[in-house]
Amino acid sequence: MTRLIEGGRPEEAAAIAMEHPNFYNVVLKNWIKPWTNREQTSRTDLNDYVATVLGMIRDDVPFNQILSGNILYTVTYNVGTAVPYAATNNDHYRTAEQRNLNLLTQLTRQTQSMMSGLPEAAVAGVITTRAAGEAFFTAGTNRRINRFNFINYLCRDYEQLHDVSIPDYRVRRDVERNPGGDSRTYKTKCVGCHAGQDALAGAYAFYDFVGGRLVYTPNVVVTKMNHNVYFRDGHVTVDDSWINTWATGQNAVLGWRPPTTGRGVKALGEMLTRSEAFSQCMARKVFRLVCLKDPVDSEDVTFVNGQARSFETGGYKMKDLIANVSVGCIINEANE
Repeated sequence: MTRLIEGGRPEEAAAIAMEHPNFYNVVLKNWIKPWTNREQTSRTDLNDYVATVLGMIRDDVPFNQILSGNILYTVTYNVGTAVPYAATNNDHYRTAEQRNLNLLTQLTRQTQSMMSGLPEAAVAGVITTRAAGEAFFTAGTNRRINRFNFINYLCRDYEQLHDVSIPDYRVRRDVERNPGGDSRTYKTKCVGCHAGQDALAGAYAFYDFVGGRLVYTPNVVVTKMNHNVYFRDGHVTVDDSWINTWATGQNAVLGWRPPTTGRGVKALGEMLTRSEAFSQCMARKVFRLVCLKDPVDSEDVTFVNGQARSFETGGYKMKDLIANVSVGCIINEANE
């Protein structure tokens, strides 16, 4: 690697680093784990969500399929030692991690619909993995999964998207219109997040996490989507349609690309990964991973924006993004 760097071929040096087992078993695994739980911690077990992201990176699967592809990665055990994959528990992945199996060589791409039992139309990349179901579809009102998709893949939490100017006709009945007896609180605070998030949340109307697995009930809205009626004239979810009301106004800056309406989780996932914000978010995450800092100064921000554009035009290949950002860090360090 040193010789390649000194010879002006740093991309090849980065490629060598990415072929080391610990790049997958340690670096990437611990980078991805916080995406899979509400606590956003790496102190959690290997699971199907993490394994799928790892496999997609390793195999150069276009990363814009991360929220929509019919993809699942399992672990290939040694003969006679296998713990089979199950859609109802995490034993397959937990045991693989405990045995320190090589995630560079022992991940196998599968068809998620065949492994999980979900219909092909209901599968949407890591959104419909068991780990996502357990973390984000358990109880609640199916708002949580959408929030963490924004955090993980657009680098925006709802407070950063707060916009009270967009229409609130999709805000559900469980949101009070006069919290604390003051309607101004709803109009100046609550509506800023709920008008956008509730308009998208219909995509998840047919999903629940029951009996240790993600369950999909086609054309049947799960009960929790419409319970807790505090405002009877609020929106009632009757199907899995969604509208991105954040595509206009101040949040148009996220670079949404049409269509910005649709039905179901797969279409929503495709819309999120078509946005400029997705590419910029991935570039920022990779910069933080390999440069060990946030892109704060203008030079770093310009560099990250350029890498985001290259990520899109280059076919959304995450390994290329990691290599290119690594080279940029090396050059910047050398210049300093």
